[in-house]
Amino acid sequence: MPSSKGYAALDTKSPLVPYNFSRREPGPTEIVVEILYCGVWHSDLHMARNEWGNAIYPMVPGHEIVGSVAAVGKSVTKFKPGDIAAVGVIIDSCRHCEPCNRGEEHFCAEGSTLTYAAKDRVDGSVTMGGYSNNYVVDERFAHTVPSNLNLAAVAPLLCAGITTYSPLRHWNAGTGKKVGIVGLGGLGHMALKFAHSFGAHTVQLTTSLKKKEDAIKLGADEVVLSTDEAAMKRHAGTFDFILDTASAPHALEPYLSLLKQDGTITLVGLPEKPPSINMFALITKRTSIAGSMIGGMPETQEMLDYCGRNNIVAEVEVIPIQKINEAFERMLQQDVKYRFVIDMTSLK
Repeated sequence: MPSSKGYAALDTKSPLVPYNFSRREPGPTEIVVEILYCGVWHSDLHMARNEWGNAIYPMVPGHEIVGSVAAVGKSVTKFKPGDIAAVGVIIDSCRHCEPCNRGEEHFCAEGSTLTYAAKDRVDGSVTMGGYSNNYVVDERFAHTVPSNLNLAAVAPLLCAGITTYSPLRHWNAGTGKKVGIVGLGGLGHMALKFAHSFGAHTVQLTTSLKKKEDAIKLGADEVVLSTDEAAMKRHAGTFDFILDTASAPHALEPYLSLLKQDGTITLVGLPEKPPSINMFALITKRTSIAGSMIGGMPETQEMLDYCGRNNIVAEVEVIPIQKINEAFERMLQQDVKYRFVIDMTSLK
């Protein structure tokens, strides 16, 4: 493999800077992807600043990768050079535990391997992510991309897309169901698109009516101001399912009151402080609080194929890699609609 290049965090506080490194040679079932686009997600910022305590430096972030296949191993069957491939949050797993055998590699009993800042199962090196010019990955953990979709707007589907698609499918959020979406950001806007497409009566739950017009355009049938007690009371006990995508600390009780008996609220956001729960809000209607994260390899491909058939992609702002530090600061200010995507051809 030729030397790779990208942008890396060297410590917890410094801006990302150009960084040269080497990837290992691809194995028989692996492909080399020349990266065209890479999405930017809050987790990249959290990881780069070691806010979750598991950083490894130097760190090349990025786990929403779309690119062109440059080379394939001798045993590869899914791709050929020139094909478009997509890579998401994980790039390996034990491949033999019960979750892996079910195609739920993200729940691997031994722990799945992250696209960056993790120990590579093959040679023990540290994985380096998609803020770079290339990637080496086993074909099992790479996905084909429908040819009709905008590649830049596909990149966020590899995290924001599957993170919302998976729980909506798991809890059957479709026709005849009333579904609430908490938060309208990178995750929330994809949740709106999917829930609406699945046929659910979809309600955006927001703290600001400034987002109403956008929410309607993205698929909301109704928009409810969650700080308006009267509006919330009118919807009490009427929701089958609520997907909470908010990453800022917030109370869950107002949303629990909206659920029907046996309704579920599923959390996919990662607030810095865990919520406190009034148990009466759960036991009086046998409601549930659940969690979800990304999806396995079969479900991720299913999601991409569904997006191809229904022309669903993320709303993106494409930036050159040289503006990544500015993008991080803008993310903190919620100044993006709704995901940044890096044009990796800008990497010189």
